[in-house]
Amino acid sequence: MTVTEIQQEPISSGPVGTQRRVLVVEDEPTIAESIAARLGAEGFKVAVAHDGPGAVDGFHTWQPDLVVLDIMLPGFDGLEVCRRIQAQRPVPVLMLTARDDETDLLVGLGVGADDYMTKPFSMRELAARVNVLLRRVERAQQAARTPALGSLRFGELEIDHVQRRVRLGSGDVHLTPTEFDLLACLAAQPRAVLTREQLLAEVWDWTDASGTRTVDSHVKALRRKIGASWIRTVHGVGYALEAPLS
Repeated sequence: MTVTEIQQEPISSGPVGTQRRVLVVEDEPTIAESIAARLGAEGFKVAVAHDGPGAVDGFHTWQPDLVVLDIMLPGFDGLEVCRRIQAQRPVPVLMLTARDDETDLLVGLGVGADDYMTKPFSMRELAARVNVLLRRVERAQQAARTPALGSLRFGELEIDHVQRRVRLGSGDVHLTPTEFDLLACLAAQPRAVLTREQLLAEVWDWTDASGTRTVDSHVKALRRKIGASWIRTVHGVGYALEAPLS
């Protein structure tokens, strides 16, 4: 099954979403149509796929800027879709799941998803998260054009802002854009404890404290990649990068 492009009149003529392409991958027609209608009203160009193979084919032919991806799909699941599309080209992925299962969420983050939402969710929040993910991509592109940012080194851990690469010892650590931004935020104030609310505001551009579990899940995914000892948890407060003392 190929993707179907959705035509929708935007609710305003402003720049938000203009010319940005979003691929919605959801096998439930009602949910897919609702997401497409909301994003179309925000000014995005939207296409819909309803199964795993169609999503991968549609990603290749339609070249979206962002993918909204359900985990449970016919053909093969959203985790496999995420693996395959990220192998083609890095792209922000907002994953949808019907189960509030932390294992599923960590696996999703591990295969390249940048954020997740648990059903049921509000269309307003989904549109907000799509905009946040795309703004993060724009910030990353701007950072790549700003050599003055340079890189930071903490013992064996090196964070290169220009190339958006992380090295641990002699090897590269492959992080999602969100994981990189989270690590960079912690590294900007090594050993200082940043609250979950601060991290939400800095990394996700959220001011709603209800998303603090998102921070916890991304920290766990990041620890799996760089090692648990690099990030200290201060219970009831937040997290700190455990940079070695000079």
